[in-house]
Amino acid sequence: MFSTVMSVQSLLTGMGVLLAGSGLLATLLGLRAAEEGFSDITIGLVMSAFYVGYVLGTLTIPAIIRRVGHIRTFAALAAISSAAAILHGLWVEPWFWMGLRLVAGVTLLGLYMVIESWINEKVTTHRGQVFGVYMMVSLFAYGAGQFLIGIYGPMDVSTFAIVGLLFSLGLVPVALTRVTQPPPMETTRLPLRELFRLAPTGVIGAALSGTITGTIYGMAAVYANRVGLPDTQVAAFVAAIIVGGGLLQWPIGRLSDGHDRRYALIAVGALGGVFSVLLAMQGWFPAWSLFVLAVIFGGFSFSLYAVSVAQTNDRLSSDQVLEGTRGLLMVNGAGAVTGPLISGVAMGLFGAAGFPLFVLAALMVMILLIIWRILVDDPVPNGERGDYVFTHRTSAAGLELDPRTAEDEVPVPEEGIEAAAPPIYETDPAWEDYQGPAGAIDRDDRQGT
Repeated sequence: MFSTVMSVQSLLTGMGVLLAGSGLLATLLGLRAAEEGFSDITIGLVMSAFYVGYVLGTLTIPAIIRRVGHIRTFAALAAISSAAAILHGLWVEPWFWMGLRLVAGVTLLGLYMVIESWINEKVTTHRGQVFGVYMMVSLFAYGAGQFLIGIYGPMDVSTFAIVGLLFSLGLVPVALTRVTQPPPMETTRLPLRELFRLAPTGVIGAALSGTITGTIYGMAAVYANRVGLPDTQVAAFVAAIIVGGGLLQWPIGRLSDGHDRRYALIAVGALGGVFSVLLAMQGWFPAWSLFVLAVIFGGFSFSLYAVSVAQTNDRLSSDQVLEGTRGLLMVNGAGAVTGPLISGVAMGLFGAAGFPLFVLAALMVMILLIIWRILVDDPVPNGERGDYVFTHRTSAAGLELDPRTAEDEVPVPEEGIEAAAPPIYETDPAWEDYQGPAGAIDRDDRQGT
């Protein structure tokens, strides 16, 4: 497994650097907007625009890749994403930022999609382990990027330049890869209405977990600023939430194996609600406890999507898993659009406490909807439940690394391996029809060999 991971280490490094820049930019924008006096509702609108772009990118980027190829798409998106990052610092205006965030959502989704396509093309063995490593690298890189805000602070345009630098450096390993260009991306073919009919609880969990994680990514830094934390501690608070999502997701997911995952979602949602209330009451506790609360709050919040995916996969046949998971990705992104916007309204009404109180409300809605599904649906039989896999929202290309989406291996013909071998001599009648793995073989090439 180690050799397999090392074969894609440059691509994992590139993705990690990109995500560090993305994480820094999200927190930087929240802090800079707060310092500039943007209202919480305005900040929510700006942050929601990123997820609008994310959804648009999921719909449009595969078509662009099919039309011009991975390499040209990658080059174009690389230039746009770096420019957009720096433009945030050159012109601080809410509507301009909103447009840039929408563009960033499209371009960053596209960049991740291209990188994940290359990783998927490169990895042929130990896909489950590589998928787990990729998920961990993604979360921890996003969390590590937060601390770079302490170099120049949110009011200096140099911090935006650091984001542009990270985006540029993160592109280098992918641009220099020698892996064959991946096949074109396909969009989902399983209608969302059919997906809801097959796995309603998974769709509900994916949508509301998107609302919650979108709120965290978009507004956690604003919350920390509103409660009086200095910039470096704001970065540490956001990082603590994300690290908690990486640390607690695996044990929570494994505990859901072998049980009705709907009850696991209710339990995780209820515990997440408890820590949401504690964050709303942060003034009652010592300052250091805020970071402990953040770790546990993040652990429960970020586990919801992975358990929802596992619940959905338990309900789908093997040939529906990949398309169903792509559908959940779209639902999760759509939910993320609403999170920063509504939480911004809540913070405008209730102050900093509006952030955790909105998360609490989203969790309560999810719990009530899942209880309704328990009353009307039978549980998945024990023998049909699959294993939990560590995951979080990614691009459609990254989903193909998930071992649960792997296609069944093609069996060897009964006549043996020789039956599937290509013809050897030109005198063999089968030679003229033989195409080979790379297409038809030219007669001159045959004679030359």
